Amino acid sequence: MAERKKIVYLQTSGVDTPERLYAPFILATTAAAMGQEAIVYFFIKGITAVKKGEAEKIQIGEFPSLKEIIDQAVQAGVKLMVCERSCQLLGLNPGDFIPEAQVVGAATLNSLALEADAVIAV
Repeated sequence: MAERKKIVYLQTSGVDTPERLYAPFILATTAAAMGQEAIVYFFIKGITAVKKGEAEKIQIGEFPSLKEIIDQAVQAGVKLMVCERSCQLLGLNPGDFIPEAQVVGAATLNSLALEADAVIAV
């Protein structure tokens, strides 16, 4: 069996650009299915993608809703992290996010990047 690697996906796009929201979840779910550790780190407007009630509103064409894609990612073992400083920037509170999304300090991204085998901005 191949060595397990860590991939961090950076999401800066928010609900105002719904066409950009699916990629990190699809890529991270695929990585998890391949036996890799996958983390999606949301910052700047990206945090709005995991705000309670927002993903249910987003569906593009015949794709499943963003909520369904997020649920699949979480079920596959993908970790979701929200930047606390971005919350402050946009006036959101830690309780504003889906329970699967962990609000973390800004230094967490630096630590993740230093530990990761790959960091991908989507």
